[in-house]
Amino acid sequence: MIRVLIVDDHPVVRSGLQALLEGAPDLAVVGTAASGEEALRLTGQVDPDVVLCDLRLGPGLDGVGVTTALRAHTGGPAVLILTTYDNDSDITRAVLAGAAGYLLKDAQPAEIIAGIADAAAGRLVLSTELEGRVVERMTQGVPSLSARELDVLRLVAEGVTNRGIAKRLYISEGTVKTHLVHAFAKLGAESRTAAVAAARRHGLLE
Repeated sequence: MIRVLIVDDHPVVRSGLQALLEGAPDLAVVGTAASGEEALRLTGQVDPDVVLCDLRLGPGLDGVGVTTALRAHTGGPAVLILTTYDNDSDITRAVLAGAAGYLLKDAQPAEIIAGIADAAAGRLVLSTELEGRVVERMTQGVPSLSARELDVLRLVAEGVTNRGIAKRLYISEGTVKTHLVHAFAKLGAESRTAAVAAARRHGLLE
């Protein structure tokens, strides 16, 4: 059972998402929050696997801020952004912050449910079109990789397997894969070798 926390500042949207997800056999809604700050408080209380979070949350933390705060700690929940805003800068900010993915609110219910399952499993949730746009935007300049993504790439460069990386960094293999997917997207790479080469070309690895 995948435990989900819903974060949205519109009560009608929260109620609609809760009704949708409670109808899915493998999902359990463990809480709802109306702000980024409330989302952080509730996360510590209800321990969700996935935080389904709106991008724009009014005053205070937005979806990217929530993502940054939750992903700063090893073992934190995956954050899946669900929003009406379809622009490259927002998508890129979310992915750079460590979001598991980015879906639009006009997505089909089945797509949202599948996205939550993918996020919980450590897979990147982006349509082919959105992923292509993110890769294009990120490769226009020097990519900004997180410290943990660089840790993973350094071990990849040494020839360490995903399982070996997980043991060395005390994280799960799923988390290793998530870091690699994010790094691949940021570097515009499609393989481990290409990612390491791109990181070295940008001066991110020695």
